[in-house]
Amino acid sequence: MNTKARIARRITLLTVIAAVCSVMAYGVGWAVRGESLPWEDSHPAAAQQRDDQPVAMPHEDGTATPSDDPSDDTSDDPSATPSDEPDPSEEPDPTKEPEPSKEPGPPPAGPALLSPGDKGPEVRDLQARLKQIDWFSGDVTDNYGDVTTEAVRGFQAKRGFQVTGEVDQRTLDRLHEMTRQPTKAELTNQPPPGDGGNTPGPLDARCTTGRVLCIDKSSRTLRWVVDGDVRKTVDVRFGSAELPTREGVFSIQRKSRDHVSTIYHTSMPFAMFFSGGQAVHYSPDFAARGYNGASHGCVNVRDHDAVAWLYDQVNVGDKVVIYWS
Repeated sequence: MNTKARIARRITLLTVIAAVCSVMAYGVGWAVRGESLPWEDSHPAAAQQRDDQPVAMPHEDGTATPSDDPSDDTSDDPSATPSDEPDPSEEPDPTKEPEPSKEPGPPPAGPALLSPGDKGPEVRDLQARLKQIDWFSGDVTDNYGDVTTEAVRGFQAKRGFQVTGEVDQRTLDRLHEMTRQPTKAELTNQPPPGDGGNTPGPLDARCTTGRVLCIDKSSRTLRWVVDGDVRKTVDVRFGSAELPTREGVFSIQRKSRDHVSTIYHTSMPFAMFFSGGQAVHYSPDFAARGYNGASHGCVNVRDHDAVAWLYDQVNVGDKVVIYWS
């Protein structure tokens, strides 16, 4: 054998040895990773063993849980109720009547100072004061009868007091806060002095057209004028220097037949509002005291029947002119 042949055989042998080593190393790598060798895929037992292993299913947080883990199956487990499921023991019972809400009522009335059946000057004073704020009508007397009882009941209800029809200390105190000492004329049912005695001044030019309440501060009169024709004239009283009645041209904004002031808590019957809270209305105080007092800015009328008639004639939107003649 010549030299070239021997070299070729050695190269071939080395090549075979290298190939065997490479195949052995490749198999060791698969074994380290716990995987079957390529040539084992065709073996039935090996394939069965791999199929028995659980398949990892990824969760949203990146972890993996075997999909056939019995602990993950909650479909047949009655104890595996979602945490947001309502507790049946906390649900309301539909057969149970709801408890009524308890709102506190008015505080109980105190001992009666005046009550139905009483007689005397205290009853007359009570009636006169109730008449000042238009809760009592008719002549005042010494007898505490049905009319007085109903007047007291209405007064108590309006103020949120317990309605008894009897005068306790709280009712009497509030009535005194809202009224003044009755005059002799009020206690003896005498007509107010000087009723309808004012002489009107010249009619303002702004009062000669349309429907106008023409109010003259100089003569202290109010005239209801329709297209220049004077239909009614009444005496009026105005606000004090601290709370003056506004002057100028206005219009009736709203009407309230049985109005009670929310600021002063006094009765304002037949109120016809022309500028904010200022209104033309009947005033029991003006009827009793005349010009010894003043309003809080309103135009007071002391003739009850006349202002009641005016209230029915005047409409919302009619003009109001207040001026000095």
